[in-house]
Amino acid sequence: MGQIITQVDAFTNTQFAGNPACVCVLPAPQDDDWMQNIAREMNLSETAFLLKQDDGFNLRWFTPVLEVPLCGHATLASAHVLWSEGHLSPDQAARFYTKSGLLIAKRLDEWIELDFPVNRSQVAIAPPQFDAALGIPYISIVQNSLGYLIEVESEELVRQIKPNFQLLKTLPVSDFIVTSLTHPDSNYDFVSRFFAPSQGIDEDPVTGAAHCCLAYFWRDRLGKDEFLAYQASSRGGVVKVQYPGGDRVFLGGQAITVLRGELI
Repeated sequence: MGQIITQVDAFTNTQFAGNPACVCVLPAPQDDDWMQNIAREMNLSETAFLLKQDDGFNLRWFTPVLEVPLCGHATLASAHVLWSEGHLSPDQAARFYTKSGLLIAKRLDEWIELDFPVNRSQVAIAPPQFDAALGIPYISIVQNSLGYLIEVESEELVRQIKPNFQLLKTLPVSDFIVTSLTHPDSNYDFVSRFFAPSQGIDEDPVTGAAHCCLAYFWRDRLGKDEFLAYQASSRGGVVKVQYPGGDRVFLGGQAITVLRGELI
């Protein structure tokens, strides 16, 4: 039998929404070029590769053009595959050894909770071409290890933004999170969108790593530590966020298998 590849929609309980990721549970180690070629062939924002270890799985994530150090939705998809395909029993936590350290996923009824590192931001100065690249006015800009986090005035601006991706590629960071508070009558606390054109991802549908930044950002502004967030891409997705302080963020999401295939 060839390599099984499972495609999962993450941060949703509905097919064709959320963020799709491919997951490969490897029977043996593979070299980096092979994994990069698979990710390029799948042509999704991330493909995850897992290799069993004594008490968990080594986990790596590849976009169509490069390996990334952290990916939330493909981790969620990986945990979903481990439980749904019998690699772990439902009561076992999924332990992932990654370039961002140990990540743990747990099943909580119909949700999966991810234990991720927080990503704190510092005030930043907008570089030249930033206004033209973003294309909308903004309230503030901060910077973290992921990239720029930009607050805008309204949910409408978040939804309407159409960045100049060629100009974004010329800026000194690779990733851009745009966020705002929601309307007072919304079910969500804040909305966001995520752009990473230099990584081969003009817009990522739902981004767990971005919410490691957003948790820290909105906790101080809203004075609370639990949020329900919506990433307002064309596919859309829901993220439960809990940040009580300290170094860890807890992200909750759902996932659903869309297809399963065999690499010949």
